Amino acid sequence: MTLEELRVKFLDVKSYEPVNLNQLMDFLQYFYIKGEISVNNYRTLIQTLESSGASKPAYISEISQNVEIF
Repeated sequence: MTLEELRVKFLDVKSYEPVNLNQLMDFLQYFYIKGEISVNNYRTLIQTLESSGASKPAYISEISQNVEIF
């Protein structure tokens, strides 16, 4: 899946254009959790979105920094 295909899928499902890249990132994460895209495709699209200016909400970043991995 490309970024353009993700945008078109967003439009098909939501019936409106994404307002910003963060909406596309959220939508991408939803499809990844549902198992509809591969981890490699997910990572590539996340990197593309982040390099274009998308970001996770600040509270999510704070939570992930405070989580200890055992």
